[in-house]
Amino acid sequence: MTALAFAPPRVNLLDQMRADAPALTTLALFLLLSVIPTSAALWLDDRSHLGEPIWLKPLKFEIALFIYVVTLAFFARWIPDTTRAALSFRAFTAVVIACILAEMTWIGGAAALGTGSHFNISTPVWAALYPLMGIIAITLTSASLVWGILIWRNGATGLTPALHLSVALGLVLTFVLTVIAASVLAQGTGHFVGTPQPGDPRVPVMGWSRTVGDLRVAHFFATHAMHGLPLIGLLVAYLLPAGPGRTIVWLSGATYALLTFGLMAQALAGRPVF
Repeated sequence: MTALAFAPPRVNLLDQMRADAPALTTLALFLLLSVIPTSAALWLDDRSHLGEPIWLKPLKFEIALFIYVVTLAFFARWIPDTTRAALSFRAFTAVVIACILAEMTWIGGAAALGTGSHFNISTPVWAALYPLMGIIAITLTSASLVWGILIWRNGATGLTPALHLSVALGLVLTFVLTVIAASVLAQGTGHFVGTPQPGDPRVPVMGWSRTVGDLRVAHFFATHAMHGLPLIGLLVAYLLPAGPGRTIVWLSGATYALLTFGLMAQALAGRPVF
């Protein structure tokens, strides 16, 4: 395998993912297909919560979790075969899948009931579910940490040192930065720092506020370290195959973390990014 060969030649990508991570690949397909009925509900159900269509949050989470799960399934090829076959690893994967399904059930159930899922403490039941879902969210995010450590320790990935480091470091940073960002979010009563008014401008698609601080921006960058760092590693492996690739990846990881913390600080100061 060359440094840039993310998928072995002459092997269908979906078949490769099914072989490396069958349960996660199945879950990814399920989440992708779930977008269809949720989109239909978004179109047919005109209810809203806090100024947003009630089914928009479930749709966003289905897409986000699909990207997360399909990335884990893709990167599973660089975890040793013996590790993937171990009962402990398969049990951990099953727990992660259960947590993802619980998360989507919670968010979708809240939408069906016409209420919010996050920051909802309106009844004793919702107040009890919110911290429980926080634990579940940390558990499902921990898969990126486990993947990152296992890939980091695997010296037989076939990747160049820079690309190998970027994949492992990106996965580990996803967990660390996401837990920090989510912890800051959980301290308040919402993702806004300030009070946006109805009709205030938002960033298209993402829905981030353009008038007050919005902690979702930092959270977004935190969860996508697993994509950003490997892309940098891929570029380094292509442009500098014999250069100081690992040093550049380390510096890029530190810069990415500082950027995430900077976005968090800006939101906490009540200032929009855009």
